[in-house]
Order: sequence, then C-alpha cells, then structure tokens
Amino acid sequence: MQDDMQQQIASDLGIAELPPEEQRELIAQFGAVAMQASIYAILEAVPEGKRDEFKKLTEAQDQAGVQAFLEREVPDHETLAKQAVASEIQKFKDFQKTLG
Repeated sequence: MQDDMQQQIASDLGIAELPPEEQRELIAQFGAVAMQASIYAILEAVPEGKRDEFKKLTEAQDQAGVQAFLEREVPDHETLAKQAVASEIQKFKDFQKTLG
C-alpha cells in the first residue's frame, strides 16, 4: 500500500523516473512544504477576532477543539488545504520545467 501511495505521489509530482530513495526524500520534503502551505491557507481564513482563541486551542494541542473551531469558523478549511496542496504541486511542476 505504501509503495502504491509513493508511486502515485511520485507520478503527481513528476518524479516517477527517479530511484525510490530519491522519490521518498523529495516526497518528504514536499510534504513539509505542502503542510505549511495548507496551514497558512487555513490561518489566513480564521477571522481576525478569533485568532487568539484558535492559538490557545492549538497551543493546548486540543485536536477536538481545533476541529470544532475550524468547522464552526472556517467551514471550508478542508477545501482550502486541498487547494493549497494542489497549488504547491503545480509550483513544483513549474519549477521542474525550468530545470529541464
């Protein structure tokens, strides 16, 4: 299953021709960038007057509270995260084009 997932991600990123170890390294690096982009997109959508509340929940590592907050205050948070990841994939592909 993990190999299938790696192959799919490698294909999406356009790195399927690289050796598996290089794929894993790039996917890990890309994952960190994509996670940051999705978090930033969600944070931007949190209403300014609610950011302190959100900060307290995240600092307390209250995952249930964070989830409830996001569902209430940023109901499209999952879509925002997916769009941010898709944007990062496109940026990665565009960067690859400049190399080749």
